[in-house]
Amino acid sequence: MQINTVIFDMDGLLIDSEPFWQEAGKETLEYYGASLNEDQYQRTTGLRTEEWIDFWFNYFQLDKSKAPEATEIIIQKAIEKIGQKGQPFDGATTIIQTVQEQGFKTGLATSSPLALVNVVLEKLNLNQPLDALTSAEKLPFGKPHPQVYLNCAEALNAKPLECVAFEDSFFGMIAAKAARMKCIVIPTPSDFHALKWNAADLILENLHSFKIEQLNRMQ
Repeated sequence: MQINTVIFDMDGLLIDSEPFWQEAGKETLEYYGASLNEDQYQRTTGLRTEEWIDFWFNYFQLDKSKAPEATEIIIQKAIEKIGQKGQPFDGATTIIQTVQEQGFKTGLATSSPLALVNVVLEKLNLNQPLDALTSAEKLPFGKPHPQVYLNCAEALNAKPLECVAFEDSFFGMIAAKAARMKCIVIPTPSDFHALKWNAADLILENLHSFKIEQLNRMQ
């Protein structure tokens, strides 16, 4: 089936926001009496904040009645930090504009709340807006469940088999593949050679490594 649609993840792919989510998460858990190390944090990259909190509140046996409050604290902290200090990755704006100029429909499928999406889009300063924005914020399940990708394809009037997703996280890749989309992953350098990326259709070192011909070869 002809590829005509490109859907982008956001955090960790288009904007260098993961350090600020990590700061917000660690600070919030410390407030509730738990300490998270780097290896532990990497285990849950890509989850929605609600699911992230649920996982670590269970792990550290924290008071679950405080989970909704903790979720809101992290989100507000992250939005503030990213709004003040977050920067798009080199090539983020270029890659979106390149696929748009080639006639591909473009969308965003993120686990983050739409309030943060608006902050990030302002930083990207696109010449042409994305055709659809979808968030897993209010869905029953976030990534690795495919619903946010399926919703984005529907909003773009595209069949999943006509879509390519760009992802940086394992959970995001699983979500895209579960939606029956092609998936291009751009992992963190320290994780680039991990075998878990074998499910991807293409692995790139960074956004600048992308060539439009690579999309055409997926047809």
